[in-house]
Amino acid sequence: MSEIEIRNLTKRFEAGGHTITALDDVNLNIEKGEIYGIIGMSGAGKSTLVRSINFLEVPNEGRVLIDGTDLSKLSSKELRIKRQDIGMIFQGFNLLEQKNVIDNVCFPLEISGMKKKKARERARELLATVNLSEKEKSYPSQLSGGQKQRVAIARALATNPKILLCDEATSALDPQTTASILNLLKEINAKLNITIVVITHQMSVITDICTRVAIIENGKLVEEGKVEEIFDDPKTDIAKELISNKKESYSPVDILNAERVIRIVFSENSAFEPVISNVILKYNAPINILGANTRNVGGKAKGEILLGLPEDEQLQHDIIAYLKERKLTVTEVKDNV
Repeated sequence: MSEIEIRNLTKRFEAGGHTITALDDVNLNIEKGEIYGIIGMSGAGKSTLVRSINFLEVPNEGRVLIDGTDLSKLSSKELRIKRQDIGMIFQGFNLLEQKNVIDNVCFPLEISGMKKKKARERARELLATVNLSEKEKSYPSQLSGGQKQRVAIARALATNPKILLCDEATSALDPQTTASILNLLKEINAKLNITIVVITHQMSVITDICTRVAIIENGKLVEEGKVEEIFDDPKTDIAKELISNKKESYSPVDILNAERVIRIVFSENSAFEPVISNVILKYNAPINILGANTRNVGGKAKGEILLGLPEDEQLQHDIIAYLKERKLTVTEVKDNV
């Protein structure tokens, strides 16, 4: 039995006399102790999905089971208790500005009825976990974005949850701070064996931290699997677009116009062969390198290159076949993304 089971989940909203289907028959299994990613473009429905996991959004159809418990069958009181097993952090931090750091972390503990002295002891433990002990008397306005998110993580862990939901938790942070927060989440996952669900529109977040990923488009689950497999060989157009995102993946190299653009991923067996040079020599044809990058995917360095192929269709076919013979993964890039 999976820790989180989502069955035929559908969520609709009424807006301006129109019905909007935010989620359309979504099915997912998330295993205990894994870091699972959910990615999609803005408006795809991913935030609605993560808010459905703890029933902040109640679905119109379908079920959400946490450790086998169907949330739709719980009373309001039972649901409040069950939510203590599910922590959540947000893009906007959601800290109480009038309370200092330690009081922010204590807040959910005091609401649950824990005595103040014990709550402060627990809060100090958590602040040490997120490397922020020296800031316990500071107020949110005195903290950087990364420090605010660390406080939010400590607060989310206060009730010893089994699951941590992260809704665009790094989107407001710079790359260096994002990396430190992702490293912290990996440490928490390893230390506490807590299941982490990461919602993001950034493929770099997924490749850095997640073991499996679900791709959402227009409320539908369109692709799901191991991060490394989807990175190497994306099947859907939206997966290819997210992976080959120009701004995220290839900046400052601009992607030039070409009639046909392909993306190749280097495996361990192909990394040492001068493949591009060999193709040019073999076919005596110009090939433009439009973008190149190396990314961390599940702890492995993955090299990827975007190539603009010559106009001749037969030559394109021959070049792609040659690359595949060299154990390279080759995918088409649409619209020069």
